[in-house]
Amino acid sequence: MEAQAQGLLETEPLQGRDDDAVASADFSSMLSEEEKEELKAELVQLEDEITTLRQVLSAKERHLVEIKQKLGMNLMNELKQNFSKSWHDMQTSTAYKKTHETLSHAGQKATAAFSNVGTAISKKFGDMRNSPTFKSFEERVETTVTSLKTKVGGSNHSGGSFEEVLSSTAHASAQSSAGGPRRAEEEELQC
Repeated sequence: MEAQAQGLLETEPLQGRDDDAVASADFSSMLSEEEKEELKAELVQLEDEITTLRQVLSAKERHLVEIKQKLGMNLMNELKQNFSKSWHDMQTSTAYKKTHETLSHAGQKATAAFSNVGTAISKKFGDMRNSPTFKSFEERVETTVTSLKTKVGGSNHSGGSFEEVLSSTAHASAQSSAGGPRRAEEEELQC
């Protein structure tokens, strides 16, 4: 019995309760005819006010569009302005500033790390070039190049760069495929 009495005395509004139960409740039996007529009149008045407010809002929106057109403002300009404002707001936000600082700091550290790696690689290549194994390999290549020079172009080509060796090899190859200088001499004798 105490629970029923407490339920009747609750002061919380009906809003937030089960809307279906409220919608299905029939309060008209508790109202007098006079109260019903007053509520109907108030309902009609509220519906008229809502209709009027919608018409006023629609007229103001049309007027707003007309003013924007006269000022040369269009949807694209508004979007640009909104985007610019939003971008500015975002850049001035604390979260953006902290993120920007963090990423900037990380970029500086990454740059320093890449620089250190590059320096280390350069040093390793320098060390490798000065190593006995590389020196031995370099000497073998020089010996092979000298040997090729001697075989292809005769002994008068001592020294020279790798490009010169390639050039002389190509020249010698072209002469041997064209018959070389001997064939040219033979042709001169026949004339």
